[in-house]
Amino acid sequence: MDVLIHAVVGLHIVGIGALLGGFMTQMKAMGRGEARMVPAMLHGALTMLVTGVALVGLNQAQDHTLNMVKIGTKLALLVVILGLVYVKRDDEKVPAPVFGAVGALTVVNIFIAVMWV
Repeated sequence: MDVLIHAVVGLHIVGIGALLGGFMTQMKAMGRGEARMVPAMLHGALTMLVTGVALVGLNQAQDHTLNMVKIGTKLALLVVILGLVYVKRDDEKVPAPVFGAVGALTVVNIFIAVMWV
């Protein structure tokens, strides 16, 4: 079961990379007011959601102690990120504050995962 959990963690990190990488590729365009939500951002956020739910289930099946406040906080941030990316996915130009919020919330989500014990 530990191998499965580690594999799902790896996929979760791939999702984070896709979301943050998609954001980073558009940062220059954001400065010009021409940023858009690329498909990698949507797919990364969805991957994070699916693998995050799977990780909670797998860890509970192993009777690991989980910090549900941390998980709930991360889920809430991800739902906001996913909502923004989904709603703006077809827009040719996304306002810089909205686009910047996606990047900032993604980074906050990463720091919560790493620093909140």
